Amino acid sequence: MNVKLLCALFWFPFAAAAQGFAGLGTSVEDFAVPTPGKVFDFPTDDGPHPDYRIEWWYLTANLRADDETDYGLQWTLFRTALSPDKGEGWDSPQLWMGHAAVTTPDAHFVTERLARGGIGQAGVITDPFAAWIDDWAFEGPDADARLRATGPDFAYDMALSATGPRVFHGDAGYSVKSAQGQASYYFSQPFFDVTGTLKLPDGEVAVTGSAWLDREWSSQPLAADQTGWDWFSLSFDDGAKLMGFQLRGAQTYTQATLIMPDGETTAFPNGAFNAEPLDVTAAAGRQVPTTWQVTLPDIDLDATVTAINPQSWMDTSVPYWEGPVRITGSHTGRGYLEMTGYD
Repeated sequence: MNVKLLCALFWFPFAAAAQGFAGLGTSVEDFAVPTPGKVFDFPTDDGPHPDYRIEWWYLTANLRADDETDYGLQWTLFRTALSPDKGEGWDSPQLWMGHAAVTTPDAHFVTERLARGGIGQAGVITDPFAAWIDDWAFEGPDADARLRATGPDFAYDMALSATGPRVFHGDAGYSVKSAQGQASYYFSQPFFDVTGTLKLPDGEVAVTGSAWLDREWSSQPLAADQTGWDWFSLSFDDGAKLMGFQLRGAQTYTQATLIMPDGETTAFPNGAFNAEPLDVTAAAGRQVPTTWQVTLPDIDLDATVTAINPQSWMDTSVPYWEGPVRITGSHTGRGYLEMTGYD
């Protein structure tokens, strides 16, 4: 299939109505909608949920080489459905998109893959777990997983080991995204240890670090007026972690989850978490905030979050900014920042 046509098909359910960022605020009728009280079932919920319109397996990693240079890594598999019908083979309504990136202090390498569902080119299975698109793969049990991807000017091969439990955001995994009640199912595995090799234009680099996997699915995760978001996954040096996001629209909507080293979580309601831009960078012709002041008074958080490479622009079918960050101030550490909707 023509790549440009596949891109158009992938985003058609969203872009056609142009409501919310990437059409994610477009209303739905035939797809399933998240509701409170879901009982998660594993490994089933590690796999796909084709009754819902959009879903992703989203892994980011903060890495460091022996010379103390910081790197970032991203591996993402998106699934979208053209309809909730159960077609097989070429009649499958499922479409897949993969993003892979490596960030250094001086460069940002990114590539994209697109695939049809139903023909084996991409997919997710749970026994044993494997998510793939072409030759990119994230596979294996939590304690012994492997992650790999290749691009025109980079590649990586990583071993991952989970050292803590999955954690659930919002109300036991029911994550509200707007005052109007749009929501997703959302859980994370933020406790991966990572070791492996980056292959870059200047040669191979051995790295170690930590990774954070986000799992989320919905059919209308945004309100129609929400034009983008700023999402933070922060790992503090004391072992605690924080997921926080703000959705920008007529009113800003925020949520946050504090994750203790043992996996115990505390969810914070709209308004508790706050992120204010301190510095803006010209990236790919857009003005993008790349230094933030992040506060959460309930945990005495007042920290500055700074991009390791402000030029971490994802020049993909739906473009956005994604890259590793450093944390200074009341809390210190490393993390990842994703920003969408900056034109």
